[in-house]
Amino acid sequence: MNDTRQQLEHLAEMRSLMERSTRFLSLSGLSGVWAGLCALAGVFAVYQYLEIGPFAFQDSDLYYNKAIRTIKWGADYRSVFVLIATLVLAAALAGGVFFTTRKARIRGERVWDAASKRLLWAMAIPLFTGGLFGLALLYRGYVGFLAPSTLIFYGLALVSGSKFTLRDVEQLGMLEIGLGLLGTFFPGYGLALWAVGFGFLHIFYGAWMYWKYERTES
Repeated sequence: MNDTRQQLEHLAEMRSLMERSTRFLSLSGLSGVWAGLCALAGVFAVYQYLEIGPFAFQDSDLYYNKAIRTIKWGADYRSVFVLIATLVLAAALAGGVFFTTRKARIRGERVWDAASKRLLWAMAIPLFTGGLFGLALLYRGYVGFLAPSTLIFYGLALVSGSKFTLRDVEQLGMLEIGLGLLGTFFPGYGLALWAVGFGFLHIFYGAWMYWKYERTES
């Protein structure tokens, strides 16, 4: 009986070592919570700029029509949207690096290794493509499809990267894609759906992943 238990423990240890060598497991759920809070702050700033509230428009006067007509804070909507997006991205990345590094230090693991490089590369292509596509939409004035397209490309990046990290990320990616596709059919709600996808879903999944994987380690 002892020999059997030892063999099972040895196999479990080998499986854990193999998984750690191929997957980046130091991704922190708190980084998701932080990213969600940053996204909600960004959405709030956009609503303040446009002087509207969530789900405010029921008729043809949709938020992106108002955006095209708005000049506030000394800038047009393109400049303001790019600035807000840049600040949200920078804050989210900074928090992600902090919380993930913290988790890796607690677990005695390295942050920058072969697994994290594979994860970043898998996510980089859809994120870079989506970023350029979003800038093209903004440049051409197709504001209604800007929020849905970023959800779709971000979801594709999560699904692609999930092969090299926690599998829960794939579920989040599928939900982001679904929200993005929904937004293409109902572009008037694109900004609110963006808040749900990047904000509330991040917070929910981040908290859930923290509870599932990290709370006993902190």
